[in-house]
Order: sequence, then structure tokens, then C-alpha cells
Amino acid sequence: MQPRIETLPKKHFAGVRMTTSLADNQTHVLWRTFMPRRREITRVIGSELYSIERYGPAYFERFDPQARFEKWAAVEVPATTTVPEGWETLTTPEGLYAVFVHRGPASAGPTTYQFILGTWLPQSTYVVDHRPHFAVMGERYKGEDPDSEEELWIPITKKV
Repeated sequence: MQPRIETLPKKHFAGVRMTTSLADNQTHVLWRTFMPRRREITRVIGSELYSIERYGPAYFERFDPQARFEKWAAVEVPATTTVPEGWETLTTPEGLYAVFVHRGPASAGPTTYQFILGTWLPQSTYVVDHRPHFAVMGERYKGEDPDSEEELWIPITKKV
């Protein structure tokens, strides 16, 4: 599995967020909160849904399933969007990303991430950069369907 390398421009998102961990993964709660209200945003860019993670600077130095991180359920919006009550906005900076396509059920995602972070990244000329990570769920995303596809955007920078 080889990624494509892309420079992602600055983007603006609107959605809901929570703090969670791998050991106490509350992603289902986040999406159950987001999905019934997603049509409340009328100025959306594209039809994709974004699962965004923001990790602390030392998160990837040592694997700890208890380590907390911020997770978002969001849509891309123009910079000047007004959001409904209870929602927030997030602006991500421009940066370099390795883009992988995860094929198969969403629950098999950890295997893909393990390959990316445990095999591909150490063998590449890149390291993880301290910017948001994305899972982009477009028209080919089908949840637990074996034919589902989603893009995993990993922020990277050249090794020094």
C-alpha cells in the first residue's frame, strides 16, 4: 500500500468534538451527536464527512491506548460560516500529507493505521507532523461494508 503525497491547503471545518482515547473510544457517541444535525449547516463544501484527530506533540513517541486526543465529526465549510449552537469551527493549516486508501469495513481501520505508522512511516523519508489527521468519508464510504473505502490523511514532514 503506497500513499500519494499531497499538499493540503488551509481548510475550514464545522462540527462537534470530544476528547477520547483508543482504550475508551467514544467515536460512536460523537457521530450519533453529529449526524442528526449535519443538515443544519447549509454552506458546506463538498459532500464528504471528516473524522479529524488532533494529537498532543508527544502522542506518537510511545504507544499508550489510554492517551487522550481530540476527535471531530465535521464537514468542510467556507471560512465565514456561522455554525449552529453546540457546534464549533476548526481551521487547519496548509501542509504535506500522505494519503492512504483504506479498503474494507471501518472496524478494520486499525490494521491500516498500524501498517502506516509501524511499517510505511519508519521506512519512508517522512515523520509525522504535528497537525490534524483526517479520515475522509466520501461517496465510496459504506461503514462496515467490505467494499467500503475512505481516505486516511496523515500529516508528514521530511526527516531531518
